[in-house]
Formats: sequence, C-alpha cells, structure tokens
Amino acid sequence: MKKTSIGGEALIEGVMMRGPDDIAIAIRKSDGEIIIDKKPLKTLAKRHNFFKLPIVRGAVGMFESMVIGMRALLYSAEFVEVEEENEKDAKPSKIDSFFEKIFKDKFLDAVIYFSVFLSMIFVIGLFMLLPSFLAGLLHFDKDTTSGLISLHVFEGIIRITLFVGYLALISNMKDIKRVFQYHGAEHKTIHCYESEEELTVENVKKFTTRHPRCGTAFMFVVMIVSIIVFSFTGWGSLLWRVLSRIILIPLVAGLSYEVIKFAGRSDSKFMSFVSLPGLALQRLTTKEPDDQQIEVAITALKNVLVEDSNADRW
Repeated sequence: MKKTSIGGEALIEGVMMRGPDDIAIAIRKSDGEIIIDKKPLKTLAKRHNFFKLPIVRGAVGMFESMVIGMRALLYSAEFVEVEEENEKDAKPSKIDSFFEKIFKDKFLDAVIYFSVFLSMIFVIGLFMLLPSFLAGLLHFDKDTTSGLISLHVFEGIIRITLFVGYLALISNMKDIKRVFQYHGAEHKTIHCYESEEELTVENVKKFTTRHPRCGTAFMFVVMIVSIIVFSFTGWGSLLWRVLSRIILIPLVAGLSYEVIKFAGRSDSKFMSFVSLPGLALQRLTTKEPDDQQIEVAITALKNVLVEDSNADRW
C-alpha cells in the first residue's frame, strides 16, 4: 500500500481531510446536499524548517491539529438543524454580544483558541492530575528505584484505564455514534486511496475502519510514552508532578508522533505488534458507515489530492 500523509477528522455530519497543500471539509446538509469548504493548509512547518525537525514537528503539529480540528468542528456544527422556530426568534446572549464587541472579526478565532484551552484543561485534569493523585495514594517506597518505577507504572495504568473508560462511555452516546461512523468512513476512504483503487463507494466499503495513523492510536502511544518520560521526573509533591507533566507534554507529543510516523511507514511484524493496541481501541471510536457517509468522506478526500502522487508520501 502507498503510505500517504493524508489524514482526517470526523465532524458533525461530515468529514475533514487534510492533504499536503489543502484542507477540505465536506458536510452533508439535512436536504442531502454535500457542501465543501476548501482552504490552503497553513502550518509553521511550511514557513520555517525548524518546525520540520524530529520531535519538534510532532509537538507543534499536535497543537496545530487541535486548532484546525476545533475550527472544522465548529464549522460543521453550524449546519446542524436546531428547532427552526427557536432559530428564528433566537437572539445573541448578552455574553455573546459582549465578546463580539471585544474581539469583533476575531471572535471565532477567540472561541476556537478558548475551546482548545478548555480541552487541554480537561485532558490535563482527567488524564494527568487525577491518575497522579490516585497513584500517590498507593503505599510504595518513593525512595527506592523499584518503588518509583511501580508508582509511575501504576499512574500509567490508571491513565490508560480512564482513557479507555472515557472512550467506552462516549461511544454509547447516540450523537457520538454518528460521528464515529464518519470516523469509520474517513479511515475506509484513506485505506482505499492508499491501496490505489478508484474512490467509489463500493470500493471503499471493502476496507477496514481501523487505521494505524489514527488519532486514537496516537493517544494510546502518548499514554505509553508518558510513562517512560515522566519516570525521569521522580515523585515529588502533587503540584510538582502536575507541573512537570505539563512542561513535558510537548516532548511526549513529539516522541509519540515519531513512533506513529515510523509505525505508519513500516511493514515489519514488530511495528504491527506495537500498533495492535491502538488499532484495538478503534473498535470504540470507529463504526461502520453507511453509503451516504462514505460519499461525504470521498468528496472531502478528492478535494485535497495533488497532481504529484509523490507529494503526499508519509
């Protein structure tokens, strides 16, 4: 299979695809029409070679992906039908009006960055602060190497358990299931393209919903890499542990990106084995899509393809 750099994200009734040069969002409106929003891809790596360096590219790319993803998600949310009568009579709240006056034409950007900030606070609180606090309740000797290792391993186990539990919980929500179907459509379409088959609904349907370069797989790798990296910080107070982990997030993200990148390019049995947990987790985050959802994913992907077939190599 061709190893490509094309990635994507499931949205509300749509899919975002990210190619070498462009980002395309395809949304299925309630009347069945598919609308496309296509824009040039602007990243720091395109401006400065420094941001292409190993580890650096992963750390910066993680934040850029969060911003791009949140922007796409908010865009897709605009097309979700709310009760028409409420929509006609709805007026901006005083809070919305206040912030619109302050930020003016930058209001949407402010909402996006604030949403990313809140997301990071949620992630840090649930997957860093809470696991570290719970692990600290265990009675291990913090002054011995074996005790420290045990604490960090148990912290990692708690973090992974919370992560898997969180995915299992939201996967049962009706609206989230629709998003996860689009997630499956995104993966199937990319698989079809990487197999160099014609992008048709029938061809796409043959492929699996799981992909080694998925964000779910990336997050699992982050969990594993964090156990190793955080173990070098010792085990001080809870405040020290939280601060040190926040500071090391870019390093963890950068290293995790390199692991995923290598795994995505490798056909070795060892890397296939390493990818298994991330692929298994996608049983929770991807669902089999219907034909209409696949059509949306195909439309998005076709809009980010480039003439030079080698330009999108991973």
